[in-house]
Amino acid sequence: MNVSAPRIGFDRFIHLDWATAALKVRAGVAPREDLEALLDAAGLGAAARTKTRTVLNRLWLEPRAELVDFADRGAAIFKVQADVPVAALHWGVAVATYPFFGKVAELIGRFSALQGDCTSAEIHRRMSETYGEREGTYRMTNMVIQSQAGWGAVERVEKGKRVIRLASTIVENDELTTWLIEAALRYAGKSLAISNLPSQPVLFPFTVAQSLAYLVSNSDHLAVRVEGAGVRYVALREVK
Repeated sequence: MNVSAPRIGFDRFIHLDWATAALKVRAGVAPREDLEALLDAAGLGAAARTKTRTVLNRLWLEPRAELVDFADRGAAIFKVQADVPVAALHWGVAVATYPFFGKVAELIGRFSALQGDCTSAEIHRRMSETYGEREGTYRMTNMVIQSQAGWGAVERVEKGKRVIRLASTIVENDELTTWLIEAALRYAGKSLAISNLPSQPVLFPFTVAQSLAYLVSNSDHLAVRVEGAGVRYVALREVK
């Protein structure tokens, strides 16, 4: 986990349209005024608007130094092929930027893998074990789950007591696929076995249609190495 990453940070519900407006600004296809107009229409209070803008800034508008190139490449994918699933771009940048978001995604992905759903209580308990039992952890976990629901990954039922995994989105774009793998690696902070990439819990809303071994082997941003009994791993390529 990157030491400069915010410990929690993702403390607001982020509407899909707001995130997409911020992405469009990053991609240079829309002015920042469009985003501000959406926030105006939402009727957010001053404090809520400031916190919402902070999250959007960290995601797309003002990413951390080590994520500027990553965010730029995500925006470039959107600019060149605007029909890619935009939620996948937001998911990838959120996972890479906010370990807290990534942890919630990982837990939902893991707990819902067998039966397609899980209880909110399970998620809150595990998040409290990692981030401490305090009101902020509980509230921010809810904000992340609510945002993930708004992005089409899950549905909250029984007054939010259960979280249902929705049908996964098939990702066919090669650049988006390797970019999402990079996001998972940035979240994990370590290399991952190539054979395990299709089932990474943190990327549970997405299914890739391509040969991942081929894609990662030909990526300028990923490096493949063999460890142990011929097991192939992928890691972030070191920047020289």
